[in-house]
Amino acid sequence: MRLRTWLPVFAIAIGGFWINWDQLGQYSATATAEWVDALPVVSSAMARNFIAVNAVSDRLFSLFVFVHIGLPLMLVFGLWFHIQRLTRAAVWPPCALAVGLGVMLAALALAAPVASHAPAALDRVPDALRLDWIVLFVHPLTDATSPAFVWALVAGSALLLFALPFLPSRLDSPAPAAVVDAANCNGCQRCFADCPYAAITMVPHPNQRIGRTLAQVDADLCVSCGICAGACPSSTPFRSAAQLVTGIDMPQSPINTLRQRLRESLRAPPFALSLSKGQREASTSSARTGSGIVVFGCDHGADVARLQCGDVCTFSLLCTGQLPPSFVEYALRDGAAGVVVAACRDGGCEFRFGERWTAERLRGEREPHLRASVDAERVELVFAGRGDVALIAQAVDRLRSLMPPLGAVVSDPHHA
Repeated sequence: MRLRTWLPVFAIAIGGFWINWDQLGQYSATATAEWVDALPVVSSAMARNFIAVNAVSDRLFSLFVFVHIGLPLMLVFGLWFHIQRLTRAAVWPPCALAVGLGVMLAALALAAPVASHAPAALDRVPDALRLDWIVLFVHPLTDATSPAFVWALVAGSALLLFALPFLPSRLDSPAPAAVVDAANCNGCQRCFADCPYAAITMVPHPNQRIGRTLAQVDADLCVSCGICAGACPSSTPFRSAAQLVTGIDMPQSPINTLRQRLRESLRAPPFALSLSKGQREASTSSARTGSGIVVFGCDHGADVARLQCGDVCTFSLLCTGQLPPSFVEYALRDGAAGVVVAACRDGGCEFRFGERWTAERLRGEREPHLRASVDAERVELVFAGRGDVALIAQAVDRLRSLMPPLGAVVSDPHHA
């Protein structure tokens, strides 16, 4: 969308020079009219509007105003239409970015102010023009080549940009969409609320129970982020079922597979230490029964696999938003000395809201949330993009510094 708006944006910028109607605006308007006249479909020459002084009227300036103001309004409508498939669409830039750009533009305006040329005069050919080469380069290019060449260049560039969405994807096949299991979906609407792309709607449940709904996934809108699986209350590793089936899940990366991999890791040293039966019974969910650290990361963020070593076990998800908070508690209960959740940087999530929902869930601000009984000192939330593995390594080191000597068991004083 942003690439394909370059042509109207250039027209809007060039139209701004016409409204000023100085010698530069006169040159640009005349050159544009001559360029348009080169098209064989134009029946009457537009350049005739700039031959005599009486040809320039309020009607012509109404056209200039439409080009400079009417086209932006049309772009706003196109933007509104484009973002209808998104939830919580962010159309305003971050405050820091907006302030920074404003200060930079103000400084440039003070350092190199743009001065108008002499008033336009149709009986004289403008000379000694100070061109804006960023916007008005098309006029000297036309003079140096030909109108036909510039039209071919513009048409070819526009066709290429419009064709980009239809070119073959780098992926061999599109990722499968989320799948809903009606038997485990209770209609809580959490996946519906958290989906960044409005790919989930709530429909009447097939069991005909009054007031109960079922999540339904639109495969054409689903981007396979897994955020919905992390929002599902049935995605908890504490369920006793041998096969963990959730209300909504990702076929290529099921929650049950994550539980199995995590369980296998927690059963191996250094997570599971050789404790006596009495020691394990004395241990509680807040006891450090192991000395290993579990790291949950994102396929589109920092490469957490580089941290895999003897006392660190890593898991990379489709998005950290796919991680149910209960998995953090599960890891701590079953042997991990600490857990690091590595989300993408703020505003840098591949799927828009993954890092935001993850942070809110771990802070207890969004359902499903991490229970308050979990020892916060043993959980580290890190915002790390690609190349920020060092930030995660620092979090791992902080958790290591909190570990007791190998084999020690910290008993809960309430169970003494």
